[in-house]
Amino acid sequence: MSSLEIKFRKTKLDSEKMKRILITGATGNVGTEVIYYLKERDNESEIIAAVRNIDSAKKSFPNFPNLLLKRFDFEDENSFNTAFKNIDVLFLLRPPHISQVDKFFKPLLASAKENGIEKVIFLSVQGVEKSKVIPHHKIEQLIIQMGFNYIFVRPSYFMQNLTTTLLPEILKNKTITLPAGKAKFNWIDIKNIGEVAAILIKSFEKYQNKAYEITGTENKSFKEVTELMSKIAGIKFSFKPINPISFYFKKRKEGVLKGFAVVMTILHFLPRLQKEPRISDDFSVITGKKTTTLKEFIEREKEKITKHKLQQT
Repeated sequence: MSSLEIKFRKTKLDSEKMKRILITGATGNVGTEVIYYLKERDNESEIIAAVRNIDSAKKSFPNFPNLLLKRFDFEDENSFNTAFKNIDVLFLLRPPHISQVDKFFKPLLASAKENGIEKVIFLSVQGVEKSKVIPHHKIEQLIIQMGFNYIFVRPSYFMQNLTTTLLPEILKNKTITLPAGKAKFNWIDIKNIGEVAAILIKSFEKYQNKAYEITGTENKSFKEVTELMSKIAGIKFSFKPINPISFYFKKRKEGVLKGFAVVMTILHFLPRLQKEPRISDDFSVITGKKTTTLKEFIEREKEKITKHKLQQT
């Protein structure tokens, strides 16, 4: 075999090995972690962040100045074809405020299919197979019905909700008000989700057409979590239960969009009617590591949940 033929075969193999991976929700908590862990472990693939505004998104990735960006908006069908062109793997999540699956996800997935995307990794939610009322269930079914090769990542309850969605009330009143009652939630660090998602994307064929539950090792109620927060932070935090209807209208009054308010209500109320979440070992099997504990997370993020106090002193 001539050196030219060897070079051609090497180039062909390299090109076959190269994947172009599009990450939706790239500037959000999960998307940012997925990009971080992909960049850390995958030098062979081209990682592309799907963002609504390219100029402002550049500021979100100071550590990755050469990260490719493509304009993409879940609410703008005109952005789909350009974003999906020449993409091999689509990392898909559902923005919290979008709950109308037929209106937004059907055309999105149809465009992905038309552009030749065959592999979709979808960020779903633990227990989705038993909760047909949440949007994730219908999105999973659409992905299967449309013939994609898929991986469903089904994480449990995000620890980062304590430092994002629930944070304003935590800082203002030192309380968490939810329709969760005494229900136990399983808690997972988004950094763990990003790490396992990067492995699943990189080795897609090995894990494809299956669902993986990514959970922590602890099932705790919100009352137990606020007690742990109090102990670690040295500030008294408390949990306030509320009925789901009152919670929904409370969120709407606060300016939360209808779809997001509905999903928030369902996700925090349904566990009261279900068994304790299953603790899965999928994360440790895939990564060979242990997940973050709540204690570790609260200690790591203590400054965020005590920011109000720190500013006053």
